[in-house]
Amino acid sequence: MKIIRHLTPTGPAHAALQPDGSAREITGDILGDFKVTDRVVKPGKLLAPLVPPNILAIGLNYKKHAEEGGKGVPAQPMLFIKSTNSLQNPGDPIEIPQKMLSTEVDFECELAVVIGRKCKNVTKANALDYVLGYTCANDVSARDWQIKWGGGQFCQGKSFDTFCPLGPVITTRDEIPNPNALGIKTILNGTALQDWNTNDMCFDVPTLIEFLSASKTLLPGTVILTGTPHGVGFARKPPIYLKAGDTVSIVIEKIGTLTNPVVNEKV
Repeated sequence: MKIIRHLTPTGPAHAALQPDGSAREITGDILGDFKVTDRVVKPGKLLAPLVPPNILAIGLNYKKHAEEGGKGVPAQPMLFIKSTNSLQNPGDPIEIPQKMLSTEVDFECELAVVIGRKCKNVTKANALDYVLGYTCANDVSARDWQIKWGGGQFCQGKSFDTFCPLGPVITTRDEIPNPNALGIKTILNGTALQDWNTNDMCFDVPTLIEFLSASKTLLPGTVILTGTPHGVGFARKPPIYLKAGDTVSIVIEKIGTLTNPVVNEKV
């Protein structure tokens, strides 16, 4: 099933996309009991497919990306946090910070895992049972704030407003039995700059869920960003950073395409 969240006259609502391109109303809570009804709906403005209580992100989780950054593969998953204000809808703009003077805003295609029910101390063997589904994410990163000015931590450079586009759909886990066998791309202005496969993760999705749930309760709706493959902008020669007028798309097999324009922040 592919679940969307869209704007209706009465507020945000979820719907299930059908093979013929139509959509049917979902009643209830997608993180609890819900039902796909027979009522056909015309989707309104597309929204991020959920509003997560937490966005947990993993750094250096693809072997070739760890190599291109000169860091090497970490011994344990490298966790950082993106604040929830960074959430952005499909089609809405990524805003280049102006007051904070960032000139090195980068793209990162990522498979995002959506936790469907409360999750603590799970094992790799049953970790995927706690997953609602998967969506596309762009872990937009102000590299100057992440690397040079951020005080030695990632959160500032990763958590500007609009720096976490999600969508366009949640593909439920029954349609993706193996999340570590998916093609994944970033396309910037029509050119593929990242083009790889989730099978290159240092720590696969079940391992990440086991690791994270051992130290913290993963609440329903928690989004886990699972890392990005090689080809990011800062590692290129010369570097390629996002600028106003760009269009960036994240494409993941069996999920779809998440596209956002890039603009300068209004201050």
